[in-house]
Amino acid sequence: MNFEQARFNMIEQQLRPGKVLNPDVLDVLFVVKREEFVPAAHRRLSFADTEIPLGGTAGACMLSPRVEAHALQALEMKKHERVLEVGTGSGYMAALLGVHADHVWTVEIDPQLADV
Repeated sequence: MNFEQARFNMIEQQLRPGKVLNPDVLDVLFVVKREEFVPAAHRRLSFADTEIPLGGTAGACMLSPRVEAHALQALEMKKHERVLEVGTGSGYMAALLGVHADHVWTVEIDPQLADV
């Protein structure tokens, strides 16, 4: 699978038409490799417009790329800001936030996810 092409298609076919237009948000989605945060069994779904199961005791899921991008866009992060993320999950959102914020703290209650 060509992840670079899939990432480009996700941005151009899902996110831009879905009103994710902030250039900083779109740039970070190119830089942070989403497929590296997706469980290996679901890696081919990395850029699909769907939630991806992470496992764990609570049945956690990675949000769809569109929801993640909208959340990041709505935050309008500034480089001097610090972030506390509750519910680390795969760590992808923390990585996205880390590009935009001065510092990110993230906590995970599910021991199966926290050990990853």
